[in-house]
Amino acid sequence: MSRPRCCRCRRPESHCLCALIPDLPSRTEILVLQHPDEVDHALNTAHLAVLGLRNATLWVGEAFDDLPGWLAQPGYRTCLLFPGEQALSVVELGSEGDGRPLRLVVPDGTWRKARKLLYLNPALAALPRVALADAPPSRYRLRKAPMAGSLSTLEAIVAVLNQLEAPADYGELLKPFDALIEGQIAAMGEETFRRNHLR
Repeated sequence: MSRPRCCRCRRPESHCLCALIPDLPSRTEILVLQHPDEVDHALNTAHLAVLGLRNATLWVGEAFDDLPGWLAQPGYRTCLLFPGEQALSVVELGSEGDGRPLRLVVPDGTWRKARKLLYLNPALAALPRVALADAPPSRYRLRKAPMAGSLSTLEAIVAVLNQLEAPADYGELLKPFDALIEGQIAAMGEETFRRNHLR
């Protein structure tokens, strides 16, 4: 029998994070495209990010039929948060502002699954890319990053917004994230955590 879950944060009711989730405005519109395998993952950081931002939406799937129409809406500057040879830095993106509101599309999944989202959605792959430079170290102590500078989806969104919308600070979004990580470590036990994650 499964434990009762909070219908909002999807955590077990005994570990509900809702009291820590902020309600933050942003000029930048965020669209998170989440691979279906991430939805029920215990460490679903994209869901926490979208709950804490008024101007953020989450779509779940692999092929998004509505994406081309959404991208074609006039009046926006839309970019993909994903590294690549031609990717702009966040600083360059901010300095190229032309008055139009910015929309940032953020794929959510492992690197392999995120690449698959781009492959299955040519309109997504065609977007100009933006990448983080000089990002703070990840606080995600439960997953081994495949490369230096890797961040969880929530951490990447916080880092981008902190650079694009300074002096606004989106660090409050990290409070439920930190509590989630601490809760997972407590559940597995300090010894198990040290043995499996501190090598």
